[in-house]
Amino acid sequence: MEKPQLMNLDLRTPLLYAKTSDLPSDLHFNMNENEEILLCFDLDPAQSRNIEPKTELLLGPLVFCGRKSGGFDNQQGEAVSLPAGNYLFVQCRDALDREKWLDLAVEQQKDGLWERYKPESRLYVRFLYEDGRFVTQLFRPL
Repeated sequence: MEKPQLMNLDLRTPLLYAKTSDLPSDLHFNMNENEEILLCFDLDPAQSRNIEPKTELLLGPLVFCGRKSGGFDNQQGEAVSLPAGNYLFVQCRDALDREKWLDLAVEQQKDGLWERYKPESRLYVRFLYEDGRFVTQLFRPL
């Protein structure tokens, strides 16, 4: 896998999802081409500021899981979102499993801290289908 490039992303509008209680273990296999999944995790405060974090300690509890198919309809129930704002952003044009996207989150953090960014202790993981393939995106608020 080629190392994804770290970007500073200014997300101008929130991305809305219907909150779901299920967190499938095989996310990319449970998705179709018209769906997106958004996971939001708190990160361990000490590990999230460490340039050499311990991967097994970095990821904290799941805050929410959201799913959408095509457009979003507010009548589907409780809404969750990836809020508008500034983010450290990386993406991989593949459906990464938990171990691989967590490794990518560690690299994102190392690169961000090296470039003197101050990421918050939260991680958003987005899975979608784009340009004929699955994509995994990671967002760290700044």
